[in-house]
Amino acid sequence: MPIRVLIADDHRLMREGTAALLAADERIEVVGLVRDGREAIQEALKKRPDVALVDLNMPGLGGIDACAVLRNRQPRLQVLILTVSEQPDDVYRALRVGAAGYLLKDMPPADLIDAVVRAGSGEPVIAPSMASRMLADFTSEPSHREAAGRTGLTGRERQVLMMLAEGSTNAEIGTRLDIGEPTVKTHVRHVLEKLHVRNRAEAAAYAARHAV
Repeated sequence: MPIRVLIADDHRLMREGTAALLAADERIEVVGLVRDGREAIQEALKKRPDVALVDLNMPGLGGIDACAVLRNRQPRLQVLILTVSEQPDDVYRALRVGAAGYLLKDMPPADLIDAVVRAGSGEPVIAPSMASRMLADFTSEPSHREAAGRTGLTGRERQVLMMLAEGSTNAEIGTRLDIGEPTVKTHVRHVLEKLHVRNRAEAAAYAARHAV
């Protein structure tokens, strides 16, 4: 079954251009185009998409608030923020309300398609440039590193968390650490439990904030 996608953007050219790009891939079906967050919520309730691609700044109800409502009403819906903003605080805000990813509008078309497909499979996706900034925050402040000891993470779990912050998949983590995917999944589960977060995206946000 194709991944059903809803697109919310107040710029007609952007939303229709994005729709045309995604619809050209046989793995994706665009089920709705809307102009703001309120319309996104209404359309999502009717169409039940798998992924919502939502602009950050829209008149009325913006992307962050829309994401919070969408995640509350449809927990299985993967919401991707698509924006021009490269402000780290916007990434953290998005992840805190349950966004599955944060993408930039200047990304290559093929990368956008890949991000939507990955999100449809339940993977979090963060623009590489933003992941790099998060990792810079991750290592920059000693006070954050001191706070790391209070999480109870083992050394290996901290390595896994750092790679989650980079957006690495389980397979990529396994290759870099030379361990099997079942072991990676166990480490990821332990990380989520110890940090008291719900998913990989929230763990990445925690890592960037606290440098665990």
